[in-house]
Amino acid sequence: MKLYEKLAAEMTEAVRRGVFAPGERIPSVRQASQQHGVSIKTVLHAYALLESLGIVETRPQSGYFVRDAVATAAALERAADSAVSEPQRLTNQPAPQASPVAAAVDVSRLVLSTLRSIRAHDAVPFGSPYPDPSLFPWRRINQYANAIARRQASWNLIDDLPPGNPELIRQIARRYAENGVPVDPGEIVVTLGATEAINLSLQAVAKPGDTVAVESPTYYAMLHAIERLGMRAIEVATHPVHGIDIDALARVIAEQKIAACMVMPNFQNPLGFQMPDARKQQLVALLGAHEIPVIENDVYQELYFGDTRPSTLKSFDTRGLVLHCASFSKSLTASYRIGWALPGRYRAQVEKLKFLNTLTTPSVPQVAVADYLRNDGYDRHLRHVRRVYRQQARIMTALVQRFFPAGTRMSTPQGGYVLWVELPERVDSMRLYQAALARSITVGPGMMFSTRNDFRHFIRLNYSYPWTPQTEAALKTLGELVTQMA
Repeated sequence: MKLYEKLAAEMTEAVRRGVFAPGERIPSVRQASQQHGVSIKTVLHAYALLESLGIVETRPQSGYFVRDAVATAAALERAADSAVSEPQRLTNQPAPQASPVAAAVDVSRLVLSTLRSIRAHDAVPFGSPYPDPSLFPWRRINQYANAIARRQASWNLIDDLPPGNPELIRQIARRYAENGVPVDPGEIVVTLGATEAINLSLQAVAKPGDTVAVESPTYYAMLHAIERLGMRAIEVATHPVHGIDIDALARVIAEQKIAACMVMPNFQNPLGFQMPDARKQQLVALLGAHEIPVIENDVYQELYFGDTRPSTLKSFDTRGLVLHCASFSKSLTASYRIGWALPGRYRAQVEKLKFLNTLTTPSVPQVAVADYLRNDGYDRHLRHVRRVYRQQARIMTALVQRFFPAGTRMSTPQGGYVLWVELPERVDSMRLYQAALARSITVGPGMMFSTRNDFRHFIRLNYSYPWTPQTEAALKTLGELVTQMA
């Protein structure tokens, strides 16, 4: 047993014996460090493990507290069975094909069916691609929107034309500058969410019939864009910690004509990794050497679990080949669908395509978001969201470990709100999807994230929604179904 596991086990036993009662504060990190003669880092690791097991919870500016009586009793039962051990993590990817083959894409029907099922069955939304909207300051943003609408009864369409509202563009550029990534406001094109930014960017750099390199597994919105434009996808093996295999991508480039590459270097959906800076630089250098544009989907950029916002591919680009796409849909408000692109040398073409495809992005949502960014506590809001997601990621990880059968492995999300789970090989995720849906539970079957069958026994789970006894019971039921199928 590691030192932090030993400390976590001692604290668990103290809670079990009533030394620390439900709702009571446990020793601070510094106190525990002095009392047990261990480093602060060891205490933090131990407390994080206790939090992931649901035994304690953090309260801002106050410290760590034992959870309420019901939650604590359930957590202690889980801890007894799991012996406060670390979950089995994904450390590699499925063996890739010797020579990847470009394939036609047809995943939209499966994705649409999954999303409709969540709505129609009022199911537990483990399969949802969307964050919990209750965390968003939508009332405040709506107040801005209503005030704007009252001030301006009618809008001049000319004011809505690309690239977008000047004040919103300024606020977006300021946001990057505050995080150490200076950008030219003149490069920004406002779009209808990141999805439109991705579609416009792909349309700007490739044509129907072209081959586009993607991660494997990859976020299905990337596959949707390829499918919509009549292109072909070639999947490149992707490590659950380090990101896309750059050597494998180099071999693909040497063997086939690649029009573009599409990746999510930060908190990739579904794997959740943060690509190391050195590998980001290598990726940009490789593609730059071959004059291949890369579309960077950075929609989860603000949802990091670490201390600082991660770097982007854009920050290493000196040739204008990175088309950076992002939005506020995952961090601030999904209903307004405000996204943007930083398309590098393709900026003029993306702006033209924006005009041809959707003409404008509505003004009121743009101005309302700009007003919120200028006047309200966006950083305070984000700190709260990150803290919630980090805690709920730990809880879901601990419960998957508790309820799912031996052989189950999980990703290690560094941000975002999804967990990628590898089930025992005999489990078919589509059968699991149907069986779970019959019990009003949804999951994201692995087949949605690939054009191949490599992820048949994988699922994606959403942990952004509030953790309740009902969601815990649903995850337990899901684990029972997996155990039966295994």
